[in-house]
Amino acid sequence: MNALGTPPLEGRPCARFPRSARLLLSRDFKTVFDHGTHVVGKLMVMWVGKGTPPGLRLGVVASKRTFRRAVDRNRAKRLLREAFRLNRACISGSGDLVIIARHRILRAERRAVEREFMWLLRKAGLMDAAGSAPGPDQSEARR
Repeated sequence: MNALGTPPLEGRPCARFPRSARLLLSRDFKTVFDHGTHVVGKLMVMWVGKGTPPGLRLGVVASKRTFRRAVDRNRAKRLLREAFRLNRACISGSGDLVIIARHRILRAERRAVEREFMWLLRKAGLMDAAGSAPGPDQSEARR
């Protein structure tokens, strides 16, 4: 047991989302948009660029034009960050990801966002086709 009284997460990859795993500078976003490729889904658009190894960094965009209310922008970004955080261990390679939220994401559940995120990763070639996308029972265990 740890200090909070919960069992330790032995054998599981770290599910934190540290600052080193984030795209923070506008020039990094611009580089991905200028030199990267994109794949389009119903809930999001994923841009993939070559980044600085090691590892993978994520940038999330929820524009004011698409989401008028701040609460909607925050929810969209939170859903996308969570999908990345929970599935980061399944992603192969290194680079930069920028995910742009589409308006439909507001009506989607977390599991649907996670499924589409995994599908776009496979489509972008960042995950093998045999990669295990979490089913309903597996994603519940991650909570």
